[in-house]
Amino acid sequence: MGQRALPLPAPRLGRAVKTAGAQLVVSGVVLLLPDGEADSRRRPSSLSYALQLPLARTLARAGQDDGLAAHVVHYRCRGWNATDAQLAADAEWAVEEVVRRYGDIPVCLAGHGMGGRAALRAGGHAAVTSVLAMAPWLPGEASAEPEPVKHLLGRQVLLVHGTNDTRSDPELSFRLAERAKKTNRDTCRFEVHSDGHGLRQHRAEVVALAVDFVRGSLFGRAYARPVADALAAPPPLGLRMPLAVGFGRSLRS
Repeated sequence: MGQRALPLPAPRLGRAVKTAGAQLVVSGVVLLLPDGEADSRRRPSSLSYALQLPLARTLARAGQDDGLAAHVVHYRCRGWNATDAQLAADAEWAVEEVVRRYGDIPVCLAGHGMGGRAALRAGGHAAVTSVLAMAPWLPGEASAEPEPVKHLLGRQVLLVHGTNDTRSDPELSFRLAERAKKTNRDTCRFEVHSDGHGLRQHRAEVVALAVDFVRGSLFGRAYARPVADALAAPPPLGLRMPLAVGFGRSLRS
């Protein structure tokens, strides 16, 4: 007889990431959605969770005065799994859990890779104010139906993708952004030239962009000029906006 598969754990939120010693009155939440796989019933990778912690800490530190709490989501399993869309379902559960814990506050979904797809898919939840999709993995044109975008109406949406990404096709994220822009004008996309799926080569710029977008979309802070320009520009200009070297340094100067 074959060995019985162990039941999958329930999804859960990681402990709120915050600056040491800070007494935080939470006014907004960013949910970090780790990367995953297209098809897998295996338990989530602890590495993919750990990779999101540095960004969660940076966001929490930058948004401390705004009342920002950052949580990394633990999925039930590591796979999207076709029409089950399990990572998106777990993202939706996480938003519901935020509402249960904190009440009626704005939420940003920020995902990487397959987590980027989950953020985009779950972005229609009423509590979600904004979506940040970093190097989102998206199905190719051979898939039965394109990813939905109409539910993103009323949200601030930012995609960022390395032009040398060999795991998730950057052209697919451009096409999704192009469709989303027709429904929701508050959509933009940045390209990180020569960077790959992990967005490590220009990590400082990507993190600075994430901080600017999360604080702006959740708390109404003014966006940096490149982000404001990208949101206002017609396609394709605002959907192929280059992320300039030194983006974060230019905000501090």
